[in-house]
Amino acid sequence: MNNKYEWDYLQQVSENVNIEDGKQCIEKVLINIYFKEGISTKELARNNLLPIPIITAIKKEFIKYGLLVQYKGIRLTTKGKSFMEDELGFKGLNKNLYAKLLSEPWEEHEEILDIKEEVSEIFIKRPQANVIIDQSKCTVDTAVRRAVLALTNSVLINKKILCIGDDDLVSIAIGFLLKKLFVDIKYCKTTICVMDIDERILNYIQGVADKENLPIKCYHTNFKLPLSKEFKEGFDCFFTDPPYTLQGMNLFMSRGIEALKKEKGMPIFLSYAHKSPEFDFTMQKSFINMGLMISKILSAFNSYEGAGIIGNTGQMIILKTTSKSKPLIESSYNGLIYTGEFKITVRQYKCKECGEITKVGISENIKTIEELKERGCGKCNTSIFKICEKTKIV
Repeated sequence: MNNKYEWDYLQQVSENVNIEDGKQCIEKVLINIYFKEGISTKELARNNLLPIPIITAIKKEFIKYGLLVQYKGIRLTTKGKSFMEDELGFKGLNKNLYAKLLSEPWEEHEEILDIKEEVSEIFIKRPQANVIIDQSKCTVDTAVRRAVLALTNSVLINKKILCIGDDDLVSIAIGFLLKKLFVDIKYCKTTICVMDIDERILNYIQGVADKENLPIKCYHTNFKLPLSKEFKEGFDCFFTDPPYTLQGMNLFMSRGIEALKKEKGMPIFLSYAHKSPEFDFTMQKSFINMGLMISKILSAFNSYEGAGIIGNTGQMIILKTTSKSKPLIESSYNGLIYTGEFKITVRQYKCKECGEITKVGISENIKTIEELKERGCGKCNTSIFKICEKTKIV
């Protein structure tokens, strides 16, 4: 893509109009016109939550550059359509499906049901959750809903999307949504980057991506270490479902902010457990210290498989960057981040076959019940256990 070409229009119009919302807002105005030729200034203002004088100023700038014309409403010129399709990546897009998802994102459209069916087996076969590092698998429905969030926030088409940890396979859901949206995936200019410390997850996602021709690249990453330069300031948004501790959230969010482009209005999709008002207050202070603003909170947006500790549901917090945005943690981090490191618990499991008792916990030889089931009882080798005692050490 010719980045200078894009900058000449989106960035220049943003600077000329001196709009506080940033370049993303300018692009969204063009997208609205692309999907509804002849749209009125008033409707554009309403759709973008901007005053009519601002929309008028944006319109005049694009008319000056030859991308728009005022004729029975606002329309793209031939040059404007070429810019949208060749430079902003909308060539080969199923416009009807995109518009349908934009206007009714949470409806059970036939195409969305198709995606869920297509990825169902992939989700069933994904690696077992490692609770030691706070993994908790979201459902297929949740992963697809997160993918649709990228569309409704205008960071799906021709964007660089980052997943900070992805045992939820959000990257896969986004990839399949893109395949459904484009008549041929070769037209898709979106790239999806997955960073995770768990090589099982990375290998699985990359294997699916290669097989299904999805635009995904995976990188083994320890977020306690600073991001390498190649990943800094290059992404349009990021998704993260971090450890459910304030320390873990701050670390994952900081790495994500480092990776985002240095522009206002870049969206962050933070999945997090429902917490107490006191915890939420402390968390929101962290957002302020990071220079982020809360755009929207979607309660009970996320559903998880077998995550009883968080009630099987979690909230989606959509944040946006500002001119003050910065990571809280930039250097290496040596502190604790996972729930089990703060609350060390030992559970005793009894073999249903022979009655043998086995201790399970982060401080024991066997860390999780999943690992115990995989190994089998040390005495009779069966894999059916019943919890008989739980002891909190710290």
